Amino acid sequence: MPPRPPNYEFQEWWNKERLKAQGLLSPSIPQPSTAGDDASDSVAVEVSTPTTPAAAGKSRGRSLRQLSWLLLLRLHSSASLLASLPSRLVALLRTAGRRIYTSNSSPAPASRLYRLIRAFLVLAILLLVLELAAYFKGWHFSPPSYASSAEALEFIYANWLMIRVTYLAPPVQTLANICTVLFIVQSVDRVVLTLGCFYIKLRGLKPVAPIDYGNQGELDGGNAIDVDEYPNVLLQIPMCNEREVYQQSIAAVCAQDWPRERMLVQVLDDSDDVEVQHLINTEVQKWQQKGVHIIYRHRLIRTGYKAGNLKSAMSCDYVKDYEFVAIFDADFQPAPDFLKKTIPHFKGNDDVALVQARWVFVNKDENLLTRLQNINLSFHFEVEQQVNGIFINFFGFNGTAGVWRIKALEESGGWLERTTVEDMDIAVRAHLCGWKFIFLNDVKCLCELPESYEAYKKQQHRWHSGPMQLFRLCFSDILLAKVSFFKKANLIFLFFLLRKLILPFYSFTLFCIILPLTMFLPEAHLSAWVVCYVPGIMSVISILPAPQSFPFIVPYLLFENTMSVTKFNAMISGLLKFGSSYEWIVTKKLGRSSEANLVAFVKKDPEQSVESNIHRASSESGLAELNKLDLTNKAQKAKMNRIYRKELALAIILLTASVRSLLSAQGIHFYFLLFQGISFLAVGLDLIGEQVS
Repeated sequence: MPPRPPNYEFQEWWNKERLKAQGLLSPSIPQPSTAGDDASDSVAVEVSTPTTPAAAGKSRGRSLRQLSWLLLLRLHSSASLLASLPSRLVALLRTAGRRIYTSNSSPAPASRLYRLIRAFLVLAILLLVLELAAYFKGWHFSPPSYASSAEALEFIYANWLMIRVTYLAPPVQTLANICTVLFIVQSVDRVVLTLGCFYIKLRGLKPVAPIDYGNQGELDGGNAIDVDEYPNVLLQIPMCNEREVYQQSIAAVCAQDWPRERMLVQVLDDSDDVEVQHLINTEVQKWQQKGVHIIYRHRLIRTGYKAGNLKSAMSCDYVKDYEFVAIFDADFQPAPDFLKKTIPHFKGNDDVALVQARWVFVNKDENLLTRLQNINLSFHFEVEQQVNGIFINFFGFNGTAGVWRIKALEESGGWLERTTVEDMDIAVRAHLCGWKFIFLNDVKCLCELPESYEAYKKQQHRWHSGPMQLFRLCFSDILLAKVSFFKKANLIFLFFLLRKLILPFYSFTLFCIILPLTMFLPEAHLSAWVVCYVPGIMSVISILPAPQSFPFIVPYLLFENTMSVTKFNAMISGLLKFGSSYEWIVTKKLGRSSEANLVAFVKKDPEQSVESNIHRASSESGLAELNKLDLTNKAQKAKMNRIYRKELALAIILLTASVRSLLSAQGIHFYFLLFQGISFLAVGLDLIGEQVS
């Protein structure tokens, strides 16, 4: 048998892997791409390994020896990762300890919910001490009799057994059964929405525009619709102290592929920072000099927050000359063809009030927090918004990246300042007036996710308190509206009660209150399928629109339960009209989406895409202005990660309950309580999201 020829292909691959492990690979200058290649900023890597023509034409299959080497390499990488885990754990513990030690900020007054959680924590610790004492005395095998109790501890434990069996366990079990039923109902709703999404994908259902405006090249060549056929569109950019993102937003909106005489951009600035006002006004003047119809508006008194800002802008006399209005928040960057993909859906559909586009996130892979948010919002747009838009022509307006028919806004009462969810408010009122909505899942608008837990928590508080405010205010209007019974039932039971009230209620009550209680009250039982199996299935369903996030399915499940305390608190605040429900704090943006484009501008790379050209144009204000902006940012007070007391208290409660579950040998309950407690602990110490301290 002739000897096996040497496999030069494998030898070259092995040398590359070995040099990578040793850090000896050196970057080389990228070779110029051919006309057929895509432009890329990637860096080529040269490895000084001789090649030979003998390797050409050989089989690409790997022998057993090659696979053994590959396995050894993978084992080496895994061993390195495992060896680094202790040091990473120590660093994490040091960070947590330092954060606790240096947390000298004056705490806010204790909320009602925190006082209740703190009382529950004290009770849980006392009960755990009592149960441990009873366990070591063997009373879990033969409980002491109430009549024959000799010592004080035995008497206390016997009375405790009588109280929990007679008075405590029955109401806790009843509440657990109610929450379980609500959990099942909400899970069925989620399954039905997912099946509807599968049906849409299977049948290829999507809104079809009756007209196509074509591209700018066709328009210049006379092969497209005449300019007079383009409707007048008003584009609004409401913002408040948006120092980091105002340039990219204004540039993206001004670069719309739409006849300039048929569009007007309103920059609605509510900033109270004089320097930010000057920067934004300068940016507007720059685009005015380029021939864009753009106006800068600033309110001296910021009443009504975003709703007041939009209401003030719509009161201008020239608005009557425009048929549609597109709204973009300060961190949103629509593609140049945004209007050409949305406006055509109004043509011939006189009953359509809103065309909503989908959000995509430029920083979804920035940290664990943004990855988990991406899972949630992907399900919201891909499933909830798309299914509701296709089957019932109604969904909640997302407040941005949407186009409204101005006539529909006026007939529905316009923007109102009565809640912090003005977008949902106008959507509900327009739906009750008989208008229809269209959701375009294939039209995407770039935006930014909150990267710090503090910003995300404030955003979620507003998003969950506002709907309850609105439900109180419009409940009677829904009942009296001249719409079908189906629309009323959908609004009251599905849109508001099930998805805005029941979901945060059972999530917090079931997994943060009842489950720990059942550990101390064994007579009240919570089945394993409620604790583990159904939540696991729901997490799999929720992650389907973002399949690349499957490795984060367990953190997603734990984090959603962790966020239930914030959502529950917000829901109660909005329902009972607490003061915190009317707070509006602008979500902090970091301008992540513009960093790469600023680098591209400095390199002056002519091969950038259309979107990069938009961002580059937004950076032409001059390096002096950018340097001034950078110095101002550095002069600001340094941010620090915070400590969240409610989450920390619940973490101790859950960990205490996990210790109690060990005494009862409840395996699934123990693991759930343990990992959920660790999740609350990480969030309470602000170890998730942006780390700035």
